[in-house]
Amino acid sequence: MQIRPTTTEKDFDVFVDTLHAAFGMFPETPVESGGLWWSALETDRCLLAETEDGRPVGTAATYSFELTLPGQALVPAPGVTAVGVLPSHRRQGVLSAMMRHQLTDLRAQGEFLSVLLASEATIYGRFGYGPATYTGHLQVPRHRSALATPRGVRGAPGTPAPDSATETATGTNGGTNGGAATGTNGGSVEVLSRTECGEILEEVYDGYRRAQPGALSRPHRWWAQRAGQPPISPAPRYVAVHRNADGAPDGYASYSIDSGTLTVDETITTDDAVFTALARFAIGHDLVTKVVFKHVPPEHPLRWQLVDFRAGEVSGAMDWLWVRLLDVPRALTARGWLTDGDLVLDVDDPFLGEHDRYLLTVRDGKADCAPTDRQPDLSLDIRDLGSLYLGGTTPSTLVRAGHIRPHHPQATPLADTLFRTERPPHCLHWF
Repeated sequence: MQIRPTTTEKDFDVFVDTLHAAFGMFPETPVESGGLWWSALETDRCLLAETEDGRPVGTAATYSFELTLPGQALVPAPGVTAVGVLPSHRRQGVLSAMMRHQLTDLRAQGEFLSVLLASEATIYGRFGYGPATYTGHLQVPRHRSALATPRGVRGAPGTPAPDSATETATGTNGGTNGGAATGTNGGSVEVLSRTECGEILEEVYDGYRRAQPGALSRPHRWWAQRAGQPPISPAPRYVAVHRNADGAPDGYASYSIDSGTLTVDETITTDDAVFTALARFAIGHDLVTKVVFKHVPPEHPLRWQLVDFRAGEVSGAMDWLWVRLLDVPRALTARGWLTDGDLVLDVDDPFLGEHDRYLLTVRDGKADCAPTDRQPDLSLDIRDLGSLYLGGTTPSTLVRAGHIRPHHPQATPLADTLFRTERPPHCLHWF
């Protein structure tokens, strides 16, 4: 078997056909307006696995993304995607060979981490990837959706009393396209069709992902090709755009309505007040019996803002972004840190056959990480370090799960303190 990059248009066509066959799908016919989920693939970052007689049997690719780390550092993050093996060649080592080839190539290119979305949770841990961000849905029946006025803040702008919350949420708009509802802090919410606001979405998302740890960039190529899921894809959507007091867009919610259920694909903003204003708009929409907010990060305050706490039903909780570290010292020194401290990590990487020990030293928000012979504080697998990396999983959780082995009683609380982040990581980009 050989694994090689696609270099020609014919190679790429073979790649697409093989990928679809691996999943039992048929490629859609390309159209001028784009919209195919695979149309943003980068042909020079696609790999084909072929048998000795040249038959294609597997595929793997990466996208060129930036990942926002704790401390708002932006770093390159190859997004692994389009991984598939023909049913006739599964369990014959093809996937492992492609993953090893890909990781080796990424290291040679100077990358110190890679990310992916796992189609199955049992596959990618053995290649060193660990779940690092989490997401879920929040479902709210409209008749129980009133938002409470924050305690001690009655009369604050944009926070009506509990008994009038639903009425006020509609503002002057009432769910009609083109209207403008009252927002927050003198801002407003305007409803636009998806086709009217492409540049606004791209601009607002880019500002959001630069401030949100765990978020990935959406390169212009994605928006231009309309590749992926709504609101990037051509699927019809309305968009509630929030503008600040100066009229500049600072948040949006992409949504659709079907059989009385309003589903919000994603709410993009780093301002909790703007999120609340967009939520008020959604739950105040006419002719709606239920609102489903997709991609709500764990512990989001929206549920606590409901007058009826039990009205907010959490569902679909799942892992989202998985992280794989390729160069531990570079990765740990790239992110920001909140607390000073020293920690010795004994890291096993069974897939790449490596075992190393590192001294992590944090001072004034910056880290130094170097090989050491000191006794370890923690022993862990590379996939578990990937789960800890963005701050979405605490070391103590993995200690209790039996994944991480502490070597003395102070090791776990010290690790919890060091890996703590100011803002929980969250990713909602699909690739």
